[in-house]
Amino acid sequence: MKDQHAPAGIDAVRVVSAGNGERFVPPLSDYHVLSAEWTEAEFRVFGGAATAFTGGYWTGEPGSVRFDSWPYDEICFIIKGRVAVQDDSGRRKEFGPGESFHIPQGFRGDWITLEPSEKVFVAVSR
Repeated sequence: MKDQHAPAGIDAVRVVSAGNGERFVPPLSDYHVLSAEWTEAEFRVFGGAATAFTGGYWTGEPGSVRFDSWPYDEICFIIKGRVAVQDDSGRRKEFGPGESFHIPQGFRGDWITLEPSEKVFVAVSR
């Protein structure tokens, strides 16, 4: 079985958007009250049993940090600025305002803040 915390490359960093991830429609029986026209779908990008979580608002200035193993699963929603995530082989993805993405626990590489940036984040340890 693959170690889910083993270092991962850039292909493991996934955009969080409709249509990207595992589609799931919660059963209507899970709700107490719903309107007749209610429909929904979730697109689950990651999951598993959580041991701890945190979240909040982050600001950063241009620069970079390197991780041998990203310490948690993190969902990022960029509000302002531009950031990049680059794996240890040099492959890179960039994100700007209105974009969201998931960095898996175990990712090996750099977080690069390209310009003054702000994000909302949720970090989950497994």
